[in-house]
Amino acid sequence: MPTQAPPPLQPHTDQKGPVGPVPPGLERYYGQALAWGPCAPYARTESDRASYANPGLECARLEVPLDYAAPQGQVITIGVLRSPAADQQQKIGSLQLNPGGPGASGMSTAASLAGSLRNSELGERFDLIGFDPRGIGASEPAVRCLTDQERDAKRLDSDADTSPSGVAQTEREERDYAAKCAERTGTQLLANVGTRDVVRDMDVLRSALGDEKLNYLGYSYGTRIGAEYAEQFPGNVRAMVLDGAIDPGQSAIDQLVAQGAGFQRAFDDFAVWCAARQQCSLGHDPKAAVAQFQQITRPLVENPARAGDGRELSYTDASMGAIQALYAPSLWSQLDSGLAELRQGSGRTLLALADSYFSRDQSGRYSNTTDAFDAVHCVDDQRVLDPQQRREADRRYREAAPFLDDGNPPSAARDMCAFWPVPVTGEPTDPEVGALPPTLVISTTGDPATPYDAGVKLAEALHGKLLTYEGTQHTVFLQGITCVDDAGTKYLVDLTVPANGARCESK
Repeated sequence: MPTQAPPPLQPHTDQKGPVGPVPPGLERYYGQALAWGPCAPYARTESDRASYANPGLECARLEVPLDYAAPQGQVITIGVLRSPAADQQQKIGSLQLNPGGPGASGMSTAASLAGSLRNSELGERFDLIGFDPRGIGASEPAVRCLTDQERDAKRLDSDADTSPSGVAQTEREERDYAAKCAERTGTQLLANVGTRDVVRDMDVLRSALGDEKLNYLGYSYGTRIGAEYAEQFPGNVRAMVLDGAIDPGQSAIDQLVAQGAGFQRAFDDFAVWCAARQQCSLGHDPKAAVAQFQQITRPLVENPARAGDGRELSYTDASMGAIQALYAPSLWSQLDSGLAELRQGSGRTLLALADSYFSRDQSGRYSNTTDAFDAVHCVDDQRVLDPQQRREADRRYREAAPFLDDGNPPSAARDMCAFWPVPVTGEPTDPEVGALPPTLVISTTGDPATPYDAGVKLAEALHGKLLTYEGTQHTVFLQGITCVDDAGTKYLVDLTVPANGARCESK
């Protein structure tokens, strides 16, 4: 039977807050009314324009202080999208979600999930809430660093030259990038765009939605948001599902190296899968796959490949296209095709994968995902200012992910964060959560981007339960794996956590 479309929602204003504890000086925010209306004006991408036209969705703007240390100062807004619970009489509350990044749109993710969840138990019992974190997507003002043309140009420059002159050139570009971010975004927003402030916005949203306790679903970087919220507001938590965990106590360099090792494991799995096919772009010996990949991609450092429509595939884009495909086995055949094409001199398919990674649409417009990723990263993580430390980090990354080694010596070039115009506001630390209710951490054994061990450590730090998924992909909840979906749903609805050592396997 086809899913019945929800009836169109009418514009209306709700004032359901303040609910729960209200920090001093923030009463106007916690008790604010939300004016709900059509979502079309909030669309920022081609795909959003299609999904936000759903008449069963409604959107509003949440007001929050730009600087929580000065709540009477400048006000900014957070874009919020809601898919109301199908059974309002039996509704448990709202389920806020964040898809990660940092820089990804929670509004877009909620809109894409709304249809499939409509007739599920989650869709019946929760209002599904997607929000765009401050500075991101439809939230205003937005972080913006590069124009579309400048982003295209940056992707063509692979910065592979690691000689002293090459490092100096790379650092000039990184310094210029940081300056453009400051000029086009403003240092005040850049200084207050980190996870520390996002979780405060989430608590304001919790109250304005009328929820005494928070229900939260965080993917990838969204697990860092969840861990930070649990530390700041442990008494305000009802339930948290954290899928694809970041280890909150791990340094940025150690995270990067662990991620490189994760992508290498996913590449090795791809190579085994590919070798079993009748035709494989990397040949039929998985042990030779790294060398074959390097043979195909390294020439791009000096000679980008034609990719159609006047565009070229750089070494950087070939690498990022491969990384994009390694996030999920459903993209492996596209990666195989792209590498086979590249052998013949065409970069079209790998460039399309890289466009997806960088959130570039077919008209050449970018969302601000990459700009926001850099802005959050530069205030959330400790900066590496020592060139020798940078060189050692690059050496470790190449060792962990040899398929991504371009053949040049490790680079001492510092990234844009070394030149960032505002101070760091976060630091790696295991959360101290106090009296936190049981949480559910889901970790995938072959997750390329957030390695399995990080989930184990986060579950321990939060004194929560770990659900292990045996597979090779990045995040898994609500992606059609019945065992995982059932366990996560039961937890969110009934607060029943899985048994110790619970595991699910791929289909």
